[in-house]
Amino acid sequence: MTNDKKLIIGLFGFGVVGEGIYRVLKQTPTLQAEIKRICIKHPDKERNAPSGLFTTDAELLLNDEEINVVVELIDDADAAWHIVSNSLMNGKAVVSANKKMIAAHLAELLQLQEDNQTSFLYEAAVCGSIPVIRNLEEYYDNDMLNSVTGIINGSTNYILTRMNEDGMPYAEALKLAQQLGFAESDPTLDVQGTDAANKLTIILNHAYGIVSAPNDIMCKGITQLHPADSVYAKEKGYSIKLVARAQRVNHTDVAAYVLPTFVGPMSQLFNVRFEFNGVIIGTRLADEQFIYGKGAGRYPTSSAVLSDIAALRYGYKYEYKKSRTGVDYRITNDHVLRVYVSCENMSEIDLQDFISIDETYISQNRKYITGSIRFDKLRKAGWLHNPANSLIVFQDAEQVENHQFEEL
Repeated sequence: MTNDKKLIIGLFGFGVVGEGIYRVLKQTPTLQAEIKRICIKHPDKERNAPSGLFTTDAELLLNDEEINVVVELIDDADAAWHIVSNSLMNGKAVVSANKKMIAAHLAELLQLQEDNQTSFLYEAAVCGSIPVIRNLEEYYDNDMLNSVTGIINGSTNYILTRMNEDGMPYAEALKLAQQLGFAESDPTLDVQGTDAANKLTIILNHAYGIVSAPNDIMCKGITQLHPADSVYAKEKGYSIKLVARAQRVNHTDVAAYVLPTFVGPMSQLFNVRFEFNGVIIGTRLADEQFIYGKGAGRYPTSSAVLSDIAALRYGYKYEYKKSRTGVDYRITNDHVLRVYVSCENMSEIDLQDFISIDETYISQNRKYITGSIRFDKLRKAGWLHNPANSLIVFQDAEQVENHQFEEL
């Protein structure tokens, strides 16, 4: 597509984001984009758009040769895969916000884009309005990235902010997040860290060219955190955040995980509060760059979707440049973390799993230890899955052993 070609859009989903896109496109003729048809699931629901635009038949959009762009904004990952894969095979450009679908089918989607020479953009799938993907693709298109670290789930960040700053119990903070629309009625994907793992899977591809699956990433959410953990954090001057991290530990290996993390006041992530997201990109040349903004919601998501639609006027495609650097990066379990583990019964924790123990605390109600542990040992630890035990990583606790990166 060139900048003088009009975009004829088939829209899937007409929720708050879909309706927002429809309204903005109507009010912005300079985008040279119009919605021809909208596919919905519930035809009887009243909507603020002409009834003739709507259909429940997805094939009408997928097989319409005049439609050259499909915008997919639905919750169902399986249905989204059918829509996106068929659109790409039919030569249509696609914009999506479905991180679960993208992470689950990443390798297939990469192949479909290559086979059909079509554009598939999904900035809205990762951190809402924060342009993480475009930055990794364009500005950081060299082989100079050391790490990508971020708070990339606004629901859990809101809950943790209330727990840490207001002393709210987890259940109360979750209920408030749901009432305000920051958490779903079923918050499982958010609070267990799965949503962040899906996003990190996508980030890994654009940062390092790694094609992985969410299950390759160690992931622990916030459901096992204990009120005593917040007390410890305050005493030490930390804030607890759910952090996604991709850290290069040598020339070819990258550590990747989503874990509750103690963040200190010197970190840019310390002041990322409530539903906001923040991402730190660590580079060899420019040190650290910080990107901050709202990661979810009607307007932030709409902003990212509209940016992708506008980019299609110029035929923009992700080039996946990191896959062509000649460096074959891979996810590794061969590294060390410094961690805090709190529990009700210290005898349940196998202390032999640790390389070293820095501190041990025992009281009548709660016990904790801090120490260093190999990542592969941590992933296999049976005590980690006991709901009475909590695990929190110390930020920047990645210990790179016996590896020295080349000086520039």
